[in-house]
Order: sequence, then C-alpha cells, then structure tokens
Amino acid sequence: MLTVVAALGLIVGVILALTGAGGGVLAVPLLVFGLHQTVQQAAPIALLAVGMAATLGAALAHRQGDLRYKAAALMGGIGLIFSPVGLWLAHRLDPQWLNGLFAVVLLWIARQSFRSQLNPGLPAEANETDLALLPCMRDDQSGKFIWTLPCARALAFAGALTGLLSGLLGVGGGFVLVPALQRFTNLSMQSITATALGVIAVVSWFGAFHGLKTAGMDWQLAATFSAAALAGMVGGRGLSKRMPALLIRRLFGVLSVLVALLMLKSVFAQ
Repeated sequence: MLTVVAALGLIVGVILALTGAGGGVLAVPLLVFGLHQTVQQAAPIALLAVGMAATLGAALAHRQGDLRYKAAALMGGIGLIFSPVGLWLAHRLDPQWLNGLFAVVLLWIARQSFRSQLNPGLPAEANETDLALLPCMRDDQSGKFIWTLPCARALAFAGALTGLLSGLLGVGGGFVLVPALQRFTNLSMQSITATALGVIAVVSWFGAFHGLKTAGMDWQLAATFSAAALAGMVGGRGLSKRMPALLIRRLFGVLSVLVALLMLKSVFAQ
C-alpha cells in the first residue's frame, strides 16, 4: 500500500518539477484511482504534497534568480481570497460531477499541451507592436516587471482563477498559471515555471489546511505521498535540464488524456 502511495507521490513531484503545472492537477486523479478515494478525500492530501514540493521548487528557483516573487505574491494573495469559494462549492457538488469536471479540465490541458507553442519569451525579432500587446514586461537590466495597472489586473485574474480551482478540485492551479504567464508576460519559460511554483505553494498550503477541517486526513498516507513528491521535485529539476521542453509538454498531454478517459469511464459506469 505505502509503496503505491510513494510511487504516486514521486510521479507528482517529477511532473511538477518538469512542467510547473501538471503535478498538481494529476495528484487528485492519481489518488482517486490508485487508492480509491473520493475527490473530497484526495484533495487535502494532494494540496499538502503539492504545496510542499512547490515550496521547495520555488525556493531553489529563487536562489537562481528565476522567481518573480512580487508577481507570485500578488497572484497567490488573490488566490487565497477565492480558494474558500471553491472549497464551499466542492462540498456541495456530487462526487461524480467533480470527476466529470476534472476530466474536462484534463482534456483542456491536453489540448493546450498539443496546440500551444513553447514561449520562452518574445522572439528576438519581436517589434514594438508585439511588445505593446503584452501587459507585463520585464526591465531588460534588472529582469523585474515594470508594474502597470493592466499588468496587475492580468495577474490578479490568473490568481483568482487559480484559487477558485484550487479549492474546487484540490489542484495547485499551475495549468492556469503557466499559460497565463506565457500569454501576459515576456518571461522565459524557466522563470514562468518558477513563478508558477511560487503561487502554487501559497494557494496549496492554504487549501490543504482548510480542507482538513472538513475532510480530515490519513496522516500516514499524506506523509508518504508528500515525502515522495519532494523527492520527485528534486530529481525532476535535474531531469528537466536534459529533456527537450517540447517533449515534456507532449508527454504530459498524453498522460492527461489517459487520466481524463479513466475519470470519464468512472462517471459513466455509475
């Protein structure tokens, strides 16, 4: 039993390190199918493990100067406001509806993984018109954001959606954050991943503690799952430097489809 739990946690940590997004959204389905838990039971365990792994990843990225901590603080703070709304909804919806919603989210993520291009910032030939379309721009010398109202508004919207989905589905929300940061900023992919991890850490810890009040937690299971996720985060960071980023996205898309199909099968089997 604990071997299976550790294996699932390791998978979550590795994917979180590679994508900055996928580990959180796959944690709950893995617990649901691997350990036969409901979404409500799995959510606090998943959020605790993802919060711990994301905190470690964000701290390591900050040491390397990749984390945009002010942007992460803004999005995380807004996410904390909306997370209780998602929690309130989660405990009033039928588990089968949550499974179905999870499957739809995973299929959308897979579609984005296959369709969207990796965006390590704007291309070198980007002109002034291209730059003007982005609400959030970095200063070329400091690497920090040039803060404007459109930039704060765009990041706040991403944070709100992240918090809502975190409470509702027990996910970190990186699958929202990474595309949003690609769309709204000219950050490198490395910095996008690091900043997403910072937000995920804030929102996940909050969601985990609030989820405990209503769902309870199997602490032995949670400790094993979380420790394995931390190990996966450490190992995944080294692996991410050797794997092509496009290959990572495609493999994650395939995994998302497979998990979504399993969840849809459970919905229609009832």
